[in-house]
Amino acid sequence: MPDYHNDVTLPMPLFPGSHMVIDDDYVFLSGLTAEDIQSGETVLGDMAEETRLVMRSLQRMLASVGCDMADVVRVDVHVTDLDLIRDMDAAYAEFFEAHRYPARTCTQSPRLYGGAHVEITVMARRRPESKEQNPERSTA
Repeated sequence: MPDYHNDVTLPMPLFPGSHMVIDDDYVFLSGLTAEDIQSGETVLGDMAEETRLVMRSLQRMLASVGCDMADVVRVDVHVTDLDLIRDMDAAYAEFFEAHRYPARTCTQSPRLYGGAHVEITVMARRRPESKEQNPERSTA
């Protein structure tokens, strides 16, 4: 049975969902934007700045359950302007070992929550040793 958790450093979701769902084999993280991370206060920068902010938060959430970016197998990215994809790609690539990138879908979404320019969703495979770890999260 999956475990449903909300990150105590993030505001409670305004939608019926959880920040993180953990099953025996995978960790699923809901899409995050710069708006989500700033406790309701939007801190918007350029595409690269927002991407780094979101990726650092996702990285921290994965670490809380014994995973890291090398465990990520799938990413969904939504950007407000595909003409800026190179900026997002450059920042995104900083978080992975070269040539070991997860499967990814990237779409243009003209309106993201709070006026953000990028939203990123992650799915990671759990390592056997991480299955012993309990997340430091409040249960949804």
